[in-house]
Amino acid sequence: HNLRPTGSEFHSGPISHDIKHGEEFDEEPVEGSVDLTAQNFDRYSHMHPILVVNFFAPWCYWSNRLKPAWEKAAKIIRERYDPELDGRILLGKVDCTQEPDLCRRNHIQGYPSIRIFRKGSDLRNDHGHHDHESYYGDRDVDSLVKTMEDLVAPIPVESHKMALDDKSNMTQNTKRPAPSTGGCRIEGYVRVKKVPGNLIFSARSGAHSFDSTQMNMSHVISHLSFGRKIAPRAMSDVKRLIPYIGGSHDRLNGRSFINHRDLGANVTIEHYVQIVKTEVMVKGPHKLVEEYEYTAHSSLAESVYIPVAKFHFELSPMQVLITENPKSFSHFLTNVCAIIGGVFTVAGILDSILHNTFRLMKKVELGKNF
Repeated sequence: HNLRPTGSEFHSGPISHDIKHGEEFDEEPVEGSVDLTAQNFDRYSHMHPILVVNFFAPWCYWSNRLKPAWEKAAKIIRERYDPELDGRILLGKVDCTQEPDLCRRNHIQGYPSIRIFRKGSDLRNDHGHHDHESYYGDRDVDSLVKTMEDLVAPIPVESHKMALDDKSNMTQNTKRPAPSTGGCRIEGYVRVKKVPGNLIFSARSGAHSFDSTQMNMSHVISHLSFGRKIAPRAMSDVKRLIPYIGGSHDRLNGRSFINHRDLGANVTIEHYVQIVKTEVMVKGPHKLVEEYEYTAHSSLAESVYIPVAKFHFELSPMQVLITENPKSFSHFLTNVCAIIGGVFTVAGILDSILHNTFRLMKKVELGKNF
């Protein structure tokens, strides 16, 4: 939120496999996880070293797909790590349609969101971002149970007993709310045809449903240009010949478009970009630079869909072509002769005017004497 990096740079690699879901259960559904609310969330999070929470929405297809495996895994974990005797881990669930403030406090934007809370360390001191983890793994029973056991393994049983003996300090050790979520830094290029089109940045997932009311598409444009990247030396050479070139090559650079929630939720930020191609030709067929300059107009729009950051671009049918045509030596001589001849002609005219003027003045003076 303060435009500082909070993690390592991501380099794209092989496409990860699709999230594996558990099979639909025909037997009667089990309820193994604990219902968490705004009133008991902090209490449970302090009672257990590990609290794994499923933030879901009843209308979400992926939440309903996860529910059978989640409840069965929660029941298995409850039997293996009894909350009263062991208590190192507990699986809970939060219905975000019933507890919107709790989900908003944890900045839940998609369903289901599985978060792993570690007691007493929900907020890091450095950089101010979450210490709790998000689970993005498979959603079948075996994978969930294995993940939970891996979380419990390094925690001794005594840690839970010590926490139970110190229940009196729970009210003094209330967790602070989670900080605002950060954003993404996107860098790259897109190959498109020279026709009108749209460049859209939107949230998409093959295993989540997004809450559009919690998404904020505010952004800062560090650099946006069209065409090949122009070397600084080439651009400086062009500017020496044509100073106004390049003024609109990256017009949106450094501009911020922040949605402060003045319009409410589901706000899409749109940019309308009109592009004009410019070519500078020097010394015959040699092309010095080819660039695309553009004008941009931005606006905010509300919609019922997931908000996006949209760049609508159109290429102008007109093109600016700047050429340098060298002159021949004969043309230079002709111009020099024309200049010299013009100077002599003008000098002759001035000489004639001055001569006639002096003669007339002398005649006037002689006429006065007689």
